[in-house]
Amino acid sequence: MLPSGIDELDRRLIAAMAAAPRAGVLELARTLGVARGTVQARLDKLQQRGVVTGFGPDLDVAALGYEVLAFATLEIVQGRLNDVVDHLRDIPEVLEAHATSGLGDLHCRVVARTNAHLQTVINRILEVQGISRSTTVIALSGQIPYRVLPLVHAAVRP
Repeated sequence: MLPSGIDELDRRLIAAMAAAPRAGVLELARTLGVARGTVQARLDKLQQRGVVTGFGPDLDVAALGYEVLAFATLEIVQGRLNDVVDHLRDIPEVLEAHATSGLGDLHCRVVARTNAHLQTVINRILEVQGISRSTTVIALSGQIPYRVLPLVHAAVRP
């Protein structure tokens, strides 16, 4: 095992799963040229170590009708982070929230159906006590979608 935590077979397995997300263990074993048990054991270990975190479908939120993507930066009153995060969990349009350093305390990825709906979502975000300031920017277009395969490939160098 390399210091990165994955070896060449793990890299090939992850790449094969990305290429064919609905492939079963037997099909992956055939693709990789290894035993079914080897694939299952590797997959189990990758899950146990937290490298592989899910198998759910990747969704295009725009295709679901949420065509506006925005990022909200929230400044939180000291001691109120948990209250704010609990509140954000109840808002389906808040896809992610990350505690950050620098300006702002939370950086949230938010979607909405329209700009007017985004205003409604922002208003709902601000209903909780504990947010002292917010700044929202709307994404105009996606340039690099969320990706991890380049990291997987870089993690295993021959």
